Amino acid sequence: MTPAASLGIPTILFGACDRHNFGDLLFPHIAAAMLAPARLHYAGLARRDLRGYGGHSVCALAQLAASRGARPLNLIHVGGELLTCDAWQAAVMLLAPQQAQAIAVRFDGQPPARQAWAHAQLGSAARAPYCAPSLPAAQVFYNAVGGVALDLCEAGLRAEVVAKLKAATDVSVRERHTQALLDAAGVASRLLPDPAVMVAELFGGRIEHRARHGELARLLAACPQGYLALQFSSDFGDDRSLTNIAAQLDQFARASGLAVVFFRAGAAPWHDDLQCYRRTAARMRASAVHIFQSLNLWDICALLAHSRAYCGSSLHGRIVATAYAKPRLNIQTAEQAMRVSKQSAYAATWEAPGAPAVVTVQDLAEGMRLAMAADGAQSRHTAAELTRLYRQGFAPLRAAVERA
Repeated sequence: MTPAASLGIPTILFGACDRHNFGDLLFPHIAAAMLAPARLHYAGLARRDLRGYGGHSVCALAQLAASRGARPLNLIHVGGELLTCDAWQAAVMLLAPQQAQAIAVRFDGQPPARQAWAHAQLGSAARAPYCAPSLPAAQVFYNAVGGVALDLCEAGLRAEVVAKLKAATDVSVRERHTQALLDAAGVASRLLPDPAVMVAELFGGRIEHRARHGELARLLAACPQGYLALQFSSDFGDDRSLTNIAAQLDQFARASGLAVVFFRAGAAPWHDDLQCYRRTAARMRASAVHIFQSLNLWDICALLAHSRAYCGSSLHGRIVATAYAKPRLNIQTAEQAMRVSKQSAYAATWEAPGAPAVVTVQDLAEGMRLAMAADGAQSRHTAAELTRLYRQGFAPLRAAVERA
């Protein structure tokens, strides 16, 4: 970028970086590195300070946009499954977990009241609030976003999303399933890998520094044979699922000799729950079982970078493992297996044919055996190719920002 361009109109990096979720915290870092030294602001739906977790101090988009008035700006949706995040989901995930539970109980079985509460909470009538409204004199970009269940969303939300995408300057999506849905709705989009494929290249030194200090350094010393980095969301929190996961992890640990390390890829409501991990560990017979406590973004990256393999429900656990050419496997519930998921759609788009992708929990041990047996050279090639493709695909967005 030329010195003159760096003094151009400001750019807002917008997304769900106002709550604790691994990928959402990571996206603004990647966009900022790819756009340096552009003038940047960080925005979500609410004002939050997540710097203690490795994230950003985030402004509320509505307030930030109002302060700009009609002056020109760039607005970049930095990534994530934001096309299908409705107002209720967005509002609840911005609450503390105990508050979220109380609100969910309060509005159970009352969709209209639930919707009204969400709109009041967010100060907006938008059905899809993480798709920004049109702003005066703004270039609007969607960067490698997802929406695999857009066709299943209610009609009003779909119509709002399609209208916003059609009005955007540029739209890129991270897998072919979402692209096909948008094609059918008359929305042109480019295909681009998820931004997290850039983690190792952009932040490898920072991540390695985190591995040499604190909790992870102690964990590495305690696991001389290596470990499986394992997480799953609260969707798996019923007793039957936890019992199955524990049995499958015991089987894998016996066969591989690896320790099992539970970690959270998100602490926002409906994400990962330490109590589920404790209940699973209590059911296991393997002796080398650890629960990684840190919620710092860079500690999570370092945990994945130094693992022998990753298994879990997080798409970004998978993608960061891919960036480090690690064996990886996603798990899903039986209900989730009945439809296309963001994990399966992403793997089908970017992984080598036949690579282990997504299994239900009863097939975890066998799925991990296959993942561990995968060709390491192919994994390294995939990591390098995705990095190349992302740089290439991000270039038009950067050029548009520089011209503004």
